[in-house]
Amino acid sequence: MQYPSSWLKGSSLGESIAAELRLQIIAGTIKPDAVLSENRIAADFGTSRSPVREALKTLSGEGLIRLQRMGAVVNGLSLQDVDELYDVRYLIESFASQRMADDPEALIAPLSQIIDKMVLAGKHRDVVEFAYQDLCFHETIIAGANHTRIMHLWTSIRQIVMTVMLITTREVLSQGEDKIDYVIGKHRKLLQALESRDADIIGRNVEEYFADSHRTLQTSIPQ
Repeated sequence: MQYPSSWLKGSSLGESIAAELRLQIIAGTIKPDAVLSENRIAADFGTSRSPVREALKTLSGEGLIRLQRMGAVVNGLSLQDVDELYDVRYLIESFASQRMADDPEALIAPLSQIIDKMVLAGKHRDVVEFAYQDLCFHETIIAGANHTRIMHLWTSIRQIVMTVMLITTREVLSQGEDKIDYVIGKHRKLLQALESRDADIIGRNVEEYFADSHRTLQTSIPQ
């Protein structure tokens, strides 16, 4: 699996290298404790060492690697990392959804349209598009909260979340129509909760969504 080129539009070369390495690390293609050489990566990507350094600095900031002289050692994404990632996602989205409870009207149409796009992507078994629309669904809710610090927090984990979604979506779409319908149904339930304007229903549905998604994530990410 390669990182989708359509997700890299407007990215620097360093960001593109980071995206590909991030995918290989989280997918387990590059194993924990593997040594990454600046020279080797530069040769693989046909570039100088400068964008490679940029990429390694980014991945180090995400905790996926630890920097060493002229390279890095891979930490990978442990089960604890997975747990913490979903704890943060839950906190962000629970807050955002509850904040929108009184006036969710601006979100209803965009979220409904995104679900329609997920349905179409699922029919065509389009992993990249399905994962992208899944991300857009959650990001629309987070952005709707109009909270600068929450958005900063989301931005800090966004690239890892995108990569994880790509991996888990491949697993979901490989399991057939029933599984695809189930995942889409979870998103419909989140939308219906927002439409209810009931903070208790919204909170309960967000909690159920992330508990279920957490289980899927733990079985999809190689350890």
